Amino acid sequence: MSELSTEAPAQPDKPTIFFDGVSSRRRQVTLTLGDALEIAEEGGAPVSWVYADIRRADSPAGILRLASTSAPSLARLEIRDAALAADLTIRCMRLDEHQTSRRGVAKIVGWSVAAAASIVCVVLFGVPLAADRLAPLVPKPIERRIGDASEVQVKTIFGRSICEGPAGKAAFTKLVNRLRDAAGLDDDAMTAGVLPSPVPNAFALPGGKVFVLNALIDKAESPDELAGILAHELGHLKHHDNMRGLIYNGGTSFLIGLLFGDVTGSSAVIFASRSVVEASYSREAETAADTFAIEIMHKLGRSPKPAAELMFRITGKEGGGLTSILASHPLTEDRLARMTKEDRPASGPPLLTDTEWQALKGICGSGKI
Repeated sequence: MSELSTEAPAQPDKPTIFFDGVSSRRRQVTLTLGDALEIAEEGGAPVSWVYADIRRADSPAGILRLASTSAPSLARLEIRDAALAADLTIRCMRLDEHQTSRRGVAKIVGWSVAAAASIVCVVLFGVPLAADRLAPLVPKPIERRIGDASEVQVKTIFGRSICEGPAGKAAFTKLVNRLRDAAGLDDDAMTAGVLPSPVPNAFALPGGKVFVLNALIDKAESPDELAGILAHELGHLKHHDNMRGLIYNGGTSFLIGLLFGDVTGSSAVIFASRSVVEASYSREAETAADTFAIEIMHKLGRSPKPAAELMFRITGKEGGGLTSILASHPLTEDRLARMTKEDRPASGPPLLTDTEWQALKGICGSGKI
């Protein structure tokens, strides 16, 4: 290759290829390194690139591929001769200006960390805040649809049977109605039932649905013990804790479903699997539900202490199972102490007669559907 001069055309050993960015035709060109880079094809008009506008483009090894900020965006110059590439590189002082510098890398890392922190903040604070604000605003028809779908999941888990012993059902209905009236819930705002299961459990579903598993009734020694547990679940209903948990656990998928009206499929399964089987609420929600139960029992002239004794008896003797709501938030000494502190002599009539209580204890003995 001849020595390159300031004005003389470069004669590289290997061809230089040019794409003008307008057509896909491959052009073999000659370069002149003067005041600007002159790109000339035999028989064609030369193209001039100002050195300050030339930038390096991605290329395989052994090829210097260049672009120009003042040329069409797809224009490319491919130089395969090492000596010519070196000479041209010296003249193009801003060749790598568009490449990411260390400072640019630092900015990218900084913004990435900020984005990650934002996501963490949304998960830790944004979603719970949205759940708190949106749970009371979910329309009742939608909440009932979610509850119906969740009920299907629950009945699938526990064999699709509801205990329907006539005398026991009448006693259970009487107990639920007294608690519902004291809680200020509408007649059509809740339904309750008993399901046969060896697990001592009680839980609330969206749409005002409350279920008691028969083993809990078997463990109870008085109507007041069972009533306090039911009142606790009514507290979760009153405070929309189940809907809040559904929005929190379902996250954006539930919020999008809520916007478009599709909230009875995957969302119900999420709720049934997480909020029913695991059935855990936050410490604040549990404390609020306990407070609600204490107030309801006091309104009825009964003590909340028996319910605390029932929970303590179950968790203390059996240790709880993963499917027990009582085991998912076991009673602590402080919780038992609080219920004991709120103990008062009975000032209201018994919630059930002895005959009604015995009938309720046998509600799953016959008449299941």
